Amino acid sequence: MHFDCQKLEPRQCYKLLISTVVPRPIAFVTTRGEDGKVNAAPFSFFNAMDYDPPVVVLGLEARPDGRLKDTAANIQASGQFVVNIVDEDLAHQMNVSAIDFEPHISEPMQAGLELTDSIDVAPPRIASSPVSMECEKLVTVELKNARHVVLGEVLHFHVRDDIVIDPEHFHFDVERLGAIGRLNASRYTRTRDHFDLKRIHVDHWDTETISRREE
Repeated sequence: MHFDCQKLEPRQCYKLLISTVVPRPIAFVTTRGEDGKVNAAPFSFFNAMDYDPPVVVLGLEARPDGRLKDTAANIQASGQFVVNIVDEDLAHQMNVSAIDFEPHISEPMQAGLELTDSIDVAPPRIASSPVSMECEKLVTVELKNARHVVLGEVLHFHVRDDIVIDPEHFHFDVERLGAIGRLNASRYTRTRDHFDLKRIHVDHWDTETISRREE
């Protein structure tokens, strides 16, 4: 089957994306408003885009009436945010923070999140997150219906000690990280079930091809 996005409703395109672009990493984003209140919200329209400089991207949605949600408004005002990676232990608190609370309600308080100071940015990070990235906005692309795509440069990484195998060579234990990913609807996935597939060097391509045929 094929689906022509130019003829579909936005909600239909959304369902196509979340059902086919899987699993998606989850950015549990903390920001600080101009009033000093800390906001925390999860986003699965998120990924890493580059490494020189290190860049991440967030897809931010507006409220039904077109107003910016707290995360987008805070990033627009301050240009700073923290991406906290979600592991299995943090999943419930992440889910609580996804509730569409009114702006005056504190998600960290409702979810029982412990926050700790960042180093290079004003928004705090989530203390129990296995990895936190302090980010500064590079550019915002405004889409229709007040949707925004934000590119942010990572200024500082915080990685839990037990995840770091060899800090000199930047080797990390992804099983101990235990990150979860978003599928569709209310479904999530773990990242501990994996397999190895070594990249084939072009010089070995003929040998690899012959070996597979013989098998």
